[in-house]
Amino acid sequence: MAKEEKVFAVFGLGAFGMEVCRGLVEKGGKVIAFDHRPQPIEKIKDLVTQVMVLDSTDEDALRSAPLENVDVAIVAIGDDVEASILTTALLKNIGVPYIIARAVTDVHMRVLRQIGANEVINLEIEEGRRIASRLLTAEVLETIPITEDYSIIELYVPESMVGKSLERLNLRRGYLVNVIAIERFKTTVDEEGNPVKEERVILPTKDDVLLSNDILIMVGRNSDLDAFREVK
Repeated sequence: MAKEEKVFAVFGLGAFGMEVCRGLVEKGGKVIAFDHRPQPIEKIKDLVTQVMVLDSTDEDALRSAPLENVDVAIVAIGDDVEASILTTALLKNIGVPYIIARAVTDVHMRVLRQIGANEVINLEIEEGRRIASRLLTAEVLETIPITEDYSIIELYVPESMVGKSLERLNLRRGYLVNVIAIERFKTTVDEEGNPVKEERVILPTKDDVLLSNDILIMVGRNSDLDAFREVK
């Protein structure tokens, strides 16, 4: 009989590890949380399925932990690189089927991959790349990755498209991207004469005409979205 829910083990209950636990529980996962400090264990014990004060760099202690049914282990330790590496290596040796580890530097990331982490997350690098992408492409307001190849982006409508309908532009055919919503702003004046900015989100039809300062919310392959960003 297949298991009804995935079982996750989270090692390290700093801010990142706590959020991982909350997110997994909210999505219906069964979570076992570990930390060598009793304080965070106390904070999370009523949320997750099981908690344990554990030194995850101690192989004997780790082997005695309830990991036999764990599908995914998340090594969320960020402030102790040595502990992060040792924990990842020991989990690999124990036979945990899938290990996700948090890295804090590029070198740390490479080491974690070399010792067997299936997936490595570097929050600092990913955030830096997101900011750099936003700064280098001024028109793009936000990028939300969906998969490795597809994203949702928000960007101001290109000047050359203002005043044209979506049917005329036919962005799906011309750029292989889809407009899933239009964010439109309108400034009015209240009873006291103060300007009030009103926001509307439009689910677009082919007849909608793009206005100056509209924000397009688009989805597509990253390479196609990058090409669309060059439109002026």
